[in-house]
Amino acid sequence: MGSLLQFFPAPYIVYMGSASNSNVNGDDDLSHLKLLSSLIPSEESETSFLLNSYNHAFKGFSAMLTQNEASLVSGHDEVVSVFPDPVLQLHTTRSWDFLRVPNSKIRSGFHYDDHINSADVIIGIIDTGIWPESPSFNDHGIGKIPSKWKGDCMEAFDFKKSNCNRKLIGARFYRSQNSTNAANSPRDSVGHGTHTASTAAGSTVGNASYYGLARGIARGGLPGARIASYKVCNDAGCSGSTILKAIDDAIKDGVDIISISIGGGSVSQPDFLSDPIAIGAFHAQEKGVMVVCSAGNDGPNPYTVGNTAPWIFTVAASSIDRNFRSTILLGNNKSYEGTAVNFSPLTLGKRYPLVSGERVAARFTPPSDARNCKPGSVDAKKAAGKIVVCVSSDKSVTRRIKKLVVEDARAKGVIIISEPPPNSATFDSGTYPYAEVGQKIGSQILHYIKSTKKPTATILGTREVKNFKPAPVAASFSSRGPATLTENILKGWTYMAAIVPRIESNYDAPANKTSLFRIRSGTSMACPHVTGAVAFIKSVHPHWSSSIIKSALMTTEIIWFIVLRKLKILCRAASASNNMGRPLTNASYYAANPHEVGVGEINPIKALDPGLAFKTTIKDHLRFLCYYGYEHKVIISISSSHKRFTCPRNSTEQLISDINYPTISIGRLNQHNDDGPKRVKRVVTNMGSPNVTYVVSSVNAPPGLIVKIRPKKIVFSEGLRRASFKVWFDGKRASKGYNFGDIRWSDGSHNVRVIFAVNIE
Repeated sequence: MGSLLQFFPAPYIVYMGSASNSNVNGDDDLSHLKLLSSLIPSEESETSFLLNSYNHAFKGFSAMLTQNEASLVSGHDEVVSVFPDPVLQLHTTRSWDFLRVPNSKIRSGFHYDDHINSADVIIGIIDTGIWPESPSFNDHGIGKIPSKWKGDCMEAFDFKKSNCNRKLIGARFYRSQNSTNAANSPRDSVGHGTHTASTAAGSTVGNASYYGLARGIARGGLPGARIASYKVCNDAGCSGSTILKAIDDAIKDGVDIISISIGGGSVSQPDFLSDPIAIGAFHAQEKGVMVVCSAGNDGPNPYTVGNTAPWIFTVAASSIDRNFRSTILLGNNKSYEGTAVNFSPLTLGKRYPLVSGERVAARFTPPSDARNCKPGSVDAKKAAGKIVVCVSSDKSVTRRIKKLVVEDARAKGVIIISEPPPNSATFDSGTYPYAEVGQKIGSQILHYIKSTKKPTATILGTREVKNFKPAPVAASFSSRGPATLTENILKGWTYMAAIVPRIESNYDAPANKTSLFRIRSGTSMACPHVTGAVAFIKSVHPHWSSSIIKSALMTTEIIWFIVLRKLKILCRAASASNNMGRPLTNASYYAANPHEVGVGEINPIKALDPGLAFKTTIKDHLRFLCYYGYEHKVIISISSSHKRFTCPRNSTEQLISDINYPTISIGRLNQHNDDGPKRVKRVVTNMGSPNVTYVVSSVNAPPGLIVKIRPKKIVFSEGLRRASFKVWFDGKRASKGYNFGDIRWSDGSHNVRVIFAVNIE
């Protein structure tokens, strides 16, 4: 069968490097067709046709090709890479208060007006489209559209130009083969794109709530910013060729920031020149457009992080200090708190039979399948009217599937036992009674079932818990580092936002009403939070480069002020700490490491005045490609701004650690290295006042890992803005595996934190 497939055309992406490097003249579609016809015999050309052409920031196209045709095209002198068009997937407002982003003005010396200073920032959301009627996209108080905007508001059967306004200034969609009518419109029929857009830059909406939960002001990170929507996903997923077209269009349209909550799975991550998001993001960065992407939801296992190219700002997920809890009351009057978003109609006055999954197993069903509540494993006659307890030992069965299996069996409700325990609600079960607990509470519930003749229980509706502690906590689903492609770069959950106001067919809303807002989770929802923070900083510092903004967010601190009751003093905790002044934890409440939490929680206010910045240039990224192993002629064809660039001699992957990134990662350090300690170099730029001195205020390293910095003092005298320092890592006495720590530089008012990860072998 595999040999037959090579004769059938399939979508391929043909990447031809920087737009300025192409020798093809005239109409792009025509020139690309000519290229194909020059390589593919005429009798075969009818099977090859263009899907998309790329011509603004980079050159290339996507087309239907057979394997043999793709091989022929890849040999053309102007072609950098040819690869199958991947189908990617979605990585599916108190949060802004938690991150300390103001709704109107900054009180720390910066004079900031929400609409005046932010109106020129344009955010491109590449997602599932947008629902323009949402109040989050009203343009009240927003001025005229910036003259730099060159985009379009495309029309469709259910979307008119009048749906765009001074807030939603652009909306594009991309026609795809074999898709429904809903795909051929900018309108969002899923809700994901609407949610991400409103999170990044939604207008301020008062008295917003989700059926009474999370009531308050809903707003984006920069409510005055403009939004341009690019719909790239349909029922089948999000094709890489369409994402590339959207990135090219967004750069041409004049956006400042691109937000992409999409990615591939963690099992087989593509090479950088076979990754459409990495390719598009490189050229966006070269044009001064910052790209923010989600890390993926394949946690908690290591080596699962996606979108790992160093020119992408990759975002993981964490909790905030608001939680949603549902009380489980047993027949012995013991109560437990579960995590859930549900609007259960059950009350305190009545209990229902409580059973474990294997007690309601269908005939010929293995007990393990029934315990996990797999599809087809539950007998409706046995489960009807009961509350069923399911475990999560089989990760292939999601929480939502378990809930649907039990609900279809006419059970009264479901309790799910998971490990690690949920530290935030992972999905919304509507009116169906649902609660999720960790292993500790779960074992007590199972013990009650086994030790009681007629165990009973009830599940009460969700209540909101504010100022929840500890927070933040690394989300269990959030993908983890290190990156599979290179370990020498260290990358730096429940949010309410606007949705499509429709009742889903498998969802029972309270009182059968629709809500304009909804609670969602995932790194796809964390991504637009960082996008909003980037836009916020861009509005205050419009001339800052993408790398300066990234550095500012990655090296500044969130400061928690905590009163110690006995000592009656205030203590300060850094961004590596939670709101209890203790180290950040993972979902199991063990201390989290940078592969789980990156640099920690961002602080947009502190990032406005970071003190020092680590500028990562296009040359740094080109050196990265050299060190990674790409040929010099390929690298030259990629960049439009560095024609005379040459790769350093003896380029090896180990040199990636020297890229001027705001973190330090060493993928391999031999414990018995005869060459001595590993040395890395960093260059910093003074972003503050002149005539200032920075000193190393602390070095936090695990026992056995020796870290030395030279110099330990940097003096920025009048006219001196840049300086360098070197760090030596000696792991002869360190534990094998990854060793994590940080280096802090201070001038007395600024604290610049550089985290490191060193893998000792």
